[in-house]
Amino acid sequence: MSVQGGRKPFAAVLAANTVSIAGTSLTMIGVPWFVLDTTGSAGRAGVVAFCATLPVVVAALVGGPFIDRIGRRRVSVASDLVCGLAVGAIPLLHWAGALEFWMLCALMALGGLAHTPGMTARYVLLPDLAAHAGTTLARAAGLFEGVSRGARMIGAALAGVLIAVLGAEAVLLLDAATFAVSALLVAGGVRGVRAAEPRKTGAPVSFTTYRTELREGYVFLLRHRLLLAVVLMVMLTNGLDQGWSSVLLPVHAKENLGGASDLGMLTAIFGGCALLGALLYGAVGERFPRRAVFTVAFLICGLPRFVVAALADGTAALAVTMAAGGLAAGMLNPILTTVTYERVPQELRSRVGGVSTAGCELTMPLGGLAAGLLVEEAGLVTALLVVGGAYFLATLSPALFPSWRAMDAVPAGGPLSSSEPSRPSSPGRPAPAPRP
Repeated sequence: MSVQGGRKPFAAVLAANTVSIAGTSLTMIGVPWFVLDTTGSAGRAGVVAFCATLPVVVAALVGGPFIDRIGRRRVSVASDLVCGLAVGAIPLLHWAGALEFWMLCALMALGGLAHTPGMTARYVLLPDLAAHAGTTLARAAGLFEGVSRGARMIGAALAGVLIAVLGAEAVLLLDAATFAVSALLVAGGVRGVRAAEPRKTGAPVSFTTYRTELREGYVFLLRHRLLLAVVLMVMLTNGLDQGWSSVLLPVHAKENLGGASDLGMLTAIFGGCALLGALLYGAVGERFPRRAVFTVAFLICGLPRFVVAALADGTAALAVTMAAGGLAAGMLNPILTTVTYERVPQELRSRVGGVSTAGCELTMPLGGLAAGLLVEEAGLVTALLVVGGAYFLATLSPALFPSWRAMDAVPAGGPLSSSEPSRPSSPGRPAPAPRP
């Protein structure tokens, strides 16, 4: 069986995502804890989160045509290598006594700039890899999301233990190694897949051509009401989630819970239950209306964790809330991934994916920064309730606005191929999906 016709490419990308996302979970816990340990400042933790996420938006805004011309496999490999070098430099400079705060911010910014193109490159390959593996897109999306959630669970649990035993610096060094493994898996496992190689066009390489291709992604996004509605909602929730994960939950764990071990445990519980939610949706989710499931799931995974963290004592109540929220959150991305690939044509996936990623992550730089400043100015409890209230308002939109009704409409013929027109009559959802 040829590479293009077998399951090897799909398995390679799943394995690469597992390793890479597990490593990223180490950093999501290790970096805030490193900043809190070395500076004692929630505000500085927010500044680092801002520096790490602002380049993500910049890269997503302009990276779609770049991914197509360089090739999705090459972009994924290069992205992982740069991220590994950036993350690995942090503990090495710290141990050498040479790490300044501005260096930490710069290295996190470099990692953020390189991370998004690689993530987008792997994500937009999913329909082709599913076809090569002989499975349906819905099942592939469920498996892809389930593996991602499981990796986050493993990484978070491992981070809590390693920080307590070895320190945050060792956790960051381990993350650097996971990026190298991910690069090797994609470099070898996806070789020969046509959709992963550079896209050949008759147009010469120029700024005008690049601008035209980039504009196609923006035009596609702006002409679809459902797509725009999703981008706006996820833009808000991703920013609030960034404040939760990079500042609010680490500060809560440090001040009121059992420290890094409880932080890792809570994040792992959320990720593990999200894995179950993704698998559950993959098994039976297609029997239910997408919009209804999506709306209820987002309401469950949003406000409750903020309220419980603010008002309840101890870890047990928050752990139960995180379990319920994770189970609900696991159902979100498979829905949105399937809706996206039913509507976005193959030749526009990188461009639409890049533009929509930028939109979905536009508020993430401000989310961590605002949460850090809010904690220092108003206190942790007030910050949790304010951010949770904003999250609740954002998650009401699928129940209130008519544009979301298109989520349940399935275009005739299923996913669009490269031979179909680039302006389908039904709106679509951008990639990647939200990260609750």
